[in-house]
Amino acid sequence: MTALPANSILSRHRWNAGELVWLVCALGCFFTFPEYLALGTAVLVMVLLVLSYDLLLGFSGVLSLGHAVYFGLGAFTAGWLSLAGWKDPVLDALLAAAASGLAAALLGPFLLRLTGLPLLMVTLALCVLVFEAAHLATPITGGDDGLSGVQFAPVLGLFDWGLGGRTSYLYSLAWLTLVYVLLKRVVASPFGVILQGIRENPKRMRLMGNRVLPHLTISYSIGGALAGLAGALFTEANAFVGLGVLSLETSIDVLVMLVLGGVGTLSGALIGAPVYMVLKHFASQWSPFYWMLVIGPLLIAVVLFGRGGLLGSARTIVARWRRAQP
Repeated sequence: MTALPANSILSRHRWNAGELVWLVCALGCFFTFPEYLALGTAVLVMVLLVLSYDLLLGFSGVLSLGHAVYFGLGAFTAGWLSLAGWKDPVLDALLAAAASGLAAALLGPFLLRLTGLPLLMVTLALCVLVFEAAHLATPITGGDDGLSGVQFAPVLGLFDWGLGGRTSYLYSLAWLTLVYVLLKRVVASPFGVILQGIRENPKRMRLMGNRVLPHLTISYSIGGALAGLAGALFTEANAFVGLGVLSLETSIDVLVMLVLGGVGTLSGALIGAPVYMVLKHFASQWSPFYWMLVIGPLLIAVVLFGRGGLLGSARTIVARWRRAQP
């Protein structure tokens, strides 16, 4: 891989002060806004889901509308395990991630032979088919009523799940921090450099002796496993799982959050998901039917004028300000 500009690629994924500030702010929100911990937990879960999708789209160039399949599979797996008597939240989260990762590994070699619009349409169809199958499988999924009566043991046997959401918030933040650290290592590794080379020019990577499909399948499996982990956290935090986790709307929301924050940066997920979720929450309170009138113009402005999403726009503004200084 000496032909790739590895130094410049790796330098883009080094730790920066902004990521540490984000973590400090996330901890600060725990103490400052105790009445919004449920919303905060939902934001952290979606950040994790967007991170899993960024590995596919941002670093591997895989545009999919079926990511909700793995999120939903992880959510339902955690629910099924709880109802079956397996109530340890950490173990259930790992098993849910393994189930989603296995499903992605089985589907990946077939789906990833496609690219562009064909891949987009096939994954869209897959998401719709899985949703309809889950809707009809009422004895397994609960149908429109979802899975109720889901309960989990205290985290590590010490921290009980309370109504205030304190445990679920810190629990989700711990998982998110761990996954973020691991993904930073992955995208800065030789494997991550190969993925970015495939994203830029898959034909050239084949000529250089790299096997494109196996690398994409591994990336797809990791992304599916992390989406399943996010789904398990969703079930554990809400003690309930419904069909919405498998919906096409979930896949579209993830794509919008990633574009809003910035594709292919990892840090973009830290910005896009919170901005989208918070705006959606308060705009829905203002108008349950017209909340997209708030998010829509912001997304249009970012796409038209903000190269690299909100994160890229912020970097451009800071760079121009520095150049303007005497």
